[in-house]
Amino acid sequence: MATIPITKRGAEKLKEELQRLKTVDRPYIINAIAEARAQGDISENAEYDAAKDRQGFIEGRILEIEGKLSASQVIDPAQLDAGGRVVFGSTVELEDESTGESVKYQIVGEDEADLKLGLINVSSPIARALIGKEEGDTAEVQAPGGTKRYEIVGVQYV
Repeated sequence: MATIPITKRGAEKLKEELQRLKTVDRPYIINAIAEARAQGDISENAEYDAAKDRQGFIEGRILEIEGKLSASQVIDPAQLDAGGRVVFGSTVELEDESTGESVKYQIVGEDEADLKLGLINVSSPIARALIGKEEGDTAEVQAPGGTKRYEIVGVQYV
């Protein structure tokens, strides 16, 4: 299995979710199933069916997170020394060459990506166009509305 890059913050979030699933959600759903069973005939018991479905989701998510954590390579952006190049975990300030609009993105793993927070997936078109470039370089991104050109204004490792 290939390693999955993840930032230190992303790994902590996954560990917190795993802990919550195991210590809060799993015991709660086991109790809900027991209560539904206590109501008698489970063949036509909607509460029992819903609880079993929820249990399946929780167990599946636990396995998924454990698999991702075991295959992950945790990268602390503050410990990076990439010589000013854009790499996984770096925060990049860009300026759209056509509009002059500035944006700031951090390149993160798939599970951490959230465009509203400025976190972009390492496999997204814009991240792929930025990786390896340096401050002052221009990156061309194939967007649905055509090619966009961004100048890299700054690269930080925070």
